[in-house]
Amino acid sequence: MLEVAQLHAGYGAADVLHGVSFDVGAGSFDALIGANGAGKSTTLKALAGLVRPVRGRILFEGADLASLPAAAIVRRGIALVPEGRRVFGPLTVRENLQMGAFTRLFPRPPRDRRVDDRLEFVLATFPRLRERLAQEAATLSGGEQQMLAIGRALMSEPRLLLLDEPSMGLAPLVVQQVFEVLRGLQAGGLTVLVSEQNASVALAHADRGHVIEGGRIVMEDDADALRGNDEVRKAYLGL
Repeated sequence: MLEVAQLHAGYGAADVLHGVSFDVGAGSFDALIGANGAGKSTTLKALAGLVRPVRGRILFEGADLASLPAAAIVRRGIALVPEGRRVFGPLTVRENLQMGAFTRLFPRPPRDRRVDDRLEFVLATFPRLRERLAQEAATLSGGEQQMLAIGRALMSEPRLLLLDEPSMGLAPLVVQQVFEVLRGLQAGGLTVLVSEQNASVALAHADRGHVIEGGRIVMEDDADALRGNDEVRKAYLGL
């Protein structure tokens, strides 16, 4: 489904990615793991169109997305849950979710049955959000905001869901709940790519893992194999 080949990207004159290459198969749950500053977030931002690649290819279902703006990439079927959640604090939960469907609403009328159906799907996935529809997003707990950020991304009907550090700032029990939801979404046919500094939880739920160091993929394998790899255990699992 996704093929990244020799991707170079960064900020200003400084490259962060130095030839990143990896594949994600349709229906897979993949984890991109690495230390802080290794290039995980930049990789996901490049895939989502928030960072423009200097060179390299990003093929999604055969089409090269490297030169497309973020809105066009969302319309192609990729959605990003950003690091830190980035919910719209003054807006209600309902309004945040509706913002996620913007590419579906525009230029359609405000009441679109397809959007209503998608909202119901998100609320069924995260029942807590149904109880908070009229509540301002800024007043939610960290776990609830993460649910909202994922729900907002799901409103665009993605086929590939990107999540940047979804465990950040969350209690271990909430992290477990979030990853169980992601596994359920994958079981329903969604392809998932998670970037995580918490390699232990990421590899415990993923099918396949990719290790990034210094802006390059240095190792990749089945998640179980990486969990048993001595280098990975010492460097990322604290074992």
